[in-house]
Amino acid sequence: MVHKISIKNCQIAYREDGPANGPVIILSNSLMSNFSMWDSNIDSLTDQYRVIRYDTRGHGQSEVTPGPYSIGMLAEDLVGLMDALSIQQAHLVGLSMGGMICQYVGANFPDRVLSLSLCDTASEMPPRSLWAERFAQCEKDGIAGLVEGTINRWFVADFVKKSQHEITKVKEMILSTSPAGYMNCASAVRDMAQTTMLLKITAPTLILVGRDDPACTVNQSTVLQRMITHAQMKIIDHAAHLSNIEKPEEFNQAIRQFIDSVK
Repeated sequence: MVHKISIKNCQIAYREDGPANGPVIILSNSLMSNFSMWDSNIDSLTDQYRVIRYDTRGHGQSEVTPGPYSIGMLAEDLVGLMDALSIQQAHLVGLSMGGMICQYVGANFPDRVLSLSLCDTASEMPPRSLWAERFAQCEKDGIAGLVEGTINRWFVADFVKKSQHEITKVKEMILSTSPAGYMNCASAVRDMAQTTMLLKITAPTLILVGRDDPACTVNQSTVLQRMITHAQMKIIDHAAHLSNIEKPEEFNQAIRQFIDSVK
């Protein structure tokens, strides 16, 4: 069941699964997605954990408010959601843009974080020219003009060939994204510069990345690992950007083992 709650003058959509009294895990989605991107991961967590997944401002069923957005603004939405639900601390799991949001929360709201799982993400996303091209494409053709390029970044070629049912679902998810919501959030990703900020993170941290991710590469994950104290990294073979969908069993096992290990 989808719930909506007002946070900083924005209606944020979320849903909860698992025991109401369990330790809390919050899942933060990627650009051009919504909380359905976690469908393959929920069952591995909800036997013991209260799992909350939400749509980032401008995405899914959350409100598209006027820009500009920043990663700090989106991180404050996440903390605001925790406040509204009376959650003092949580395990934060974010993929791509969601991971960027979780980095910010980990660095600037350390008392709210039990652990960080930073998946297929980065602390900076240059060059600006890349984003200019995508924005021009979006203005010309809408989100539909970005679908094929996105699919090719998000998944390895074999997965696209063999998993048409999943690919169809993902395409529908991408197409449901508001062009304004996409451009506002993508601008926040474009303008992000968080590498030095990583030094402030003290929570136990797992860096998880698909070996073939062209969007947020293994090298970018290595930067996260080196900058965050005691961070550990796991590479998932034969996976690209949405490793949680391509390799759900490996992804789920890594996340669950890590979170279970945090005392």
